[in-house]
Amino acid sequence: MKSPLSSQILPHAPQHEGEFAFDGDLGLLRDIIRLLPTGVTVQDEEGRFLLINDAAASQLGMAAATPGELPAKHLNERREMALELLRVGRLAVAEVSGAGSKGEQVLLTAHRPARIAGRNLLLSCSADISEQKAIEDHLFRSAYFDELTGLPMRRVIEHRVQSLIQHYEPGNAFALAFLDIDNFKHINDYYGHSAGDALLVEVAKRLGLNLRENDMLSRISGDEFLLLLAPIDSEEEVAEYVEATLQRLKAPFFIDGSEIFASTSIGVSLFPDHGRGYEALLQNADIAMYRVKNDGKGAVAFFDTSMEREALARMKIEQSLRHAILEKRFCCAFQPKVDIRTKEIKGVEALVRLRDDDGVIQAPGTFINLAAELGLIDELTHLVLAEIVRSIDLINETFGAAATISINVAAKQADSPTFMRSFAEALEATGFPRRFMIEVTEDAFVTKTRFQDVIVPIFRKLGVGISIDDFGIGYSSLSALADITADEIKIDRSFIKDIHLRPRSQGILRAIESLSEALGMTVIAEGVETFEELAYLQAATRIRYAQGFYFAYPIFLEELKIAAPVFSETRVNEASRPVQENRQAYARPTRYRR
Repeated sequence: MKSPLSSQILPHAPQHEGEFAFDGDLGLLRDIIRLLPTGVTVQDEEGRFLLINDAAASQLGMAAATPGELPAKHLNERREMALELLRVGRLAVAEVSGAGSKGEQVLLTAHRPARIAGRNLLLSCSADISEQKAIEDHLFRSAYFDELTGLPMRRVIEHRVQSLIQHYEPGNAFALAFLDIDNFKHINDYYGHSAGDALLVEVAKRLGLNLRENDMLSRISGDEFLLLLAPIDSEEEVAEYVEATLQRLKAPFFIDGSEIFASTSIGVSLFPDHGRGYEALLQNADIAMYRVKNDGKGAVAFFDTSMEREALARMKIEQSLRHAILEKRFCCAFQPKVDIRTKEIKGVEALVRLRDDDGVIQAPGTFINLAAELGLIDELTHLVLAEIVRSIDLINETFGAAATISINVAAKQADSPTFMRSFAEALEATGFPRRFMIEVTEDAFVTKTRFQDVIVPIFRKLGVGISIDDFGIGYSSLSALADITADEIKIDRSFIKDIHLRPRSQGILRAIESLSEALGMTVIAEGVETFEELAYLQAATRIRYAQGFYFAYPIFLEELKIAAPVFSETRVNEASRPVQENRQAYARPTRYRR
């Protein structure tokens, strides 16, 4: 049988040097065409294949270069295309995806109609660009889709929202929901980053349930998602959908053998009511989400104008905070820790305060969390230490040279070896590091291995004490105490308030007291404000130390000279409490919490 290749080589005699002789080199030419790395085919005016080289045979999924063996589907598709191109008589270049002998492939094929020896033929040349397309697809997905969850990234949903705004017609409103996983850092720290990643994937799956064709879910940063609902008929419709989403997320996630609970805070803005551009809608949804965070998390809020005013106030505080750090407008107030049996002062806690632009003292609840968010908390902590060092003589005169000085350190700082090393160096540079105690909340002990194995030894070497602040309101359990190396445990005010009237709190207090005593930790009752609370602690417990308004309000440095005679014997008595004249400036002092 005549091969398809040989049937298409037209004889002619060589005219110039380098041309093939008809008889001698025809076989060479045939082999060259057969072995070309690009696919070559020739079809006649009826679409039949006259020539198929080896590369084309492989691309078309054929075992050998035999047109008769061409699969019917490919044969029909190529025949129809050839007929059309020969009919119009023009060049064409196309990308075609399909199955080849090596699996899925993408071919870039150029077609050229030609008239040769009185026949209309279609000459085609195909290159396999599968690898190039795979790289392009990878780059495209890396640029526009999240690698972990497979969801579109920020720029994709932004483009989609802007397109909806550009083509908006009355009745085509939409909603933008900003979703943030609550306490995701703690989940990451406790269960590990691989479990955190797995949780993000599972959350994305649940969020993606019941999405309509025009809706879109995007992961825009670590634990933040953006949900576009388009179109919508009413706010009530959106509220119902988002509430159902919240309920789905409340069910536990089972990851690597662990049962993990994760709530989500959601803020929603509506177009066109809450903004006419993408940035405005995103910002307002973000503002609404932060309202949920501040109100307790795990819920949904729709944007309203009052939130905008709050955001402007927050921005003002942020600017004031940055200026205050630059101008060193922070000051310290000191509150003693008292031996409730002898009234002697055991130590003092340094509480940071901010003087705003008008000279008004601001409690830390108005700026500490923001300072942590803005990355200013480290500098603020060093400012507190510098203030203490400058005033150490007055502190000694007022509270006694043996009183320990406690400085609060945020859980985020405690989890940072870089900061903690620099802070340890600063404490050592004071010349009296053994006077200090760092107070950290229970959150720091969620990552027990890093804090206990890396951070604690640094401070132990210097003789700096470790105190667990606000114990009982975070992630603690009594069994966890056995794994914690600390010198002092401060029982949160929520357990001390009206302790003489609350039998359940009394039982918890006894358990904490017994275990802490067995582990060699000093127990301090925080927030003692009434005589009845103090009397119960003295009569019904072995607790020796307490802190609170009953003994003394926080005292500013400028007031220490006035207070020094009262505290001169390092004792607290009834006369010490009226020393502070402006109690309204303190209200109830917010904990130096991060």
